[in-house]
Amino acid sequence: MEATLKIGWIGLGNMGNPMATNLLKAGFDLTVYNRTKNKEESLIEAGARSANSPQALLESCDIVFTMLSDDAAVKAVFEGPSGLLSSSNPGKLIIDMSTVAPSSSHYLSEACSKHQLHFLDAPVSGSVKPAQEGTLIILVGGTEENHAKAKPLFDILGKLSIHLGPTGAGSSAKLAINYLLGLNLQGLAETVLFAERNGISKENMLTIINESACGNGITKLKSTSIINSSYPAAFALKHLVKDLRLAGEAGLNAALYSPLYHSFQKAEEKGLGNEDVMAIIKSIVQE
Repeated sequence: MEATLKIGWIGLGNMGNPMATNLLKAGFDLTVYNRTKNKEESLIEAGARSANSPQALLESCDIVFTMLSDDAAVKAVFEGPSGLLSSSNPGKLIIDMSTVAPSSSHYLSEACSKHQLHFLDAPVSGSVKPAQEGTLIILVGGTEENHAKAKPLFDILGKLSIHLGPTGAGSSAKLAINYLLGLNLQGLAETVLFAERNGISKENMLTIINESACGNGITKLKSTSIINSSYPAAFALKHLVKDLRLAGEAGLNAALYSPLYHSFQKAEEKGLGNEDVMAIIKSIVQE
């Protein structure tokens, strides 16, 4: 893919900023838009341009990425005043990397089609550090042709992009993997707390977990936070609550779903929503 291709990026939060930065470092012409303008500053200083609206950004770019917090934010960028769909830009590709309901991805795809735009849903598995390192896993729904067009960009953003099927498949896969994430976090927290109540230090219990067959990437990644009782948000707990809600709305009715969702929902109600997902341990210990 030509590095002279003009790329647009909307949404410069904890994930969007490092992902857009990696495209800029790879030599792509990058234009950015963020409702909170000060979040654009580091990218502009590094050579990106700023657009004054999603509409203006799409008009000046060939491929546009959106990376936003929830369904409402994504739809507002597409359909709001001066939104992506507010003018005619036939043939361009929009890639939504936000975690939204599969039904929202279908809705956005149909809306794009009416405007002769191409669309992919491509949420990611991974948090801030993989975003910085370009080692995300990208879960893609849409046509194989559009995936092939986007793949050179995905190869910069992640270590793997998987074309999973038609529109909505990426969103469905993201909700599924985040359900497993929630189960891992809940189980890890409960195990460490149970061990502590029976005289086993959290340091020793985490060593047992991580050196055994039960250890995995997330148990190892979150061990330092548990030991230090410090939970700066790599992935904010409130976002997992949203993802679990979306999974339920999409039909997840497994035996562990309701207690898991209730546990994380309660943690958010206790004021832990802006802390890392591993802060679930603080909620459980308060019970």
